[in-house]
Amino acid sequence: MMKILVQEHNFDITAEIAGLVGKRTDIGGIVTFTGLVRDFHGSHKVQKMTLEHFPGMAEKQLETICKTAQERWPLLGGTVIHRYGQLFPGDQIVLVITLCAHREAAFEAASFIMDWLKTDAPFWKKEETSGGDHWVEAKKSDSLKTEKWQK
Repeated sequence: MMKILVQEHNFDITAEIAGLVGKRTDIGGIVTFTGLVRDFHGSHKVQKMTLEHFPGMAEKQLETICKTAQERWPLLGGTVIHRYGQLFPGDQIVLVITLCAHREAAFEAASFIMDWLKTDAPFWKKEETSGGDHWVEAKKSDSLKTEKWQK
């Protein structure tokens, strides 16, 4: 079972892992990925990022991504948390946790979830930088990463 949250407030990685694991002994690998706000974009200093999402639609798309991951890998559980609102350099944006009996499946599932989240989840980022404000556009490199999972 995957826990999926879209929230404005911060998250505690240690508490999230503890809530998933508890006293279980069937878990052989836990993989986590935490995305943070960088203080730069290209040659410009980032002062603030605003993340917007389409409520309901964002959660539904994250559920679809996680369901696909559960069909491909023997996940024993996991969590995806994505924040929205105003964030500053160093703030946490996204958390992906995957639990499996073996590490390889946990790593692959986490990578799959992040790659698809970057391209398919309806979140929009606006950066306020020293060079002005701009919406962050999708990168071709992110789309290429999702192509490898379609094979």
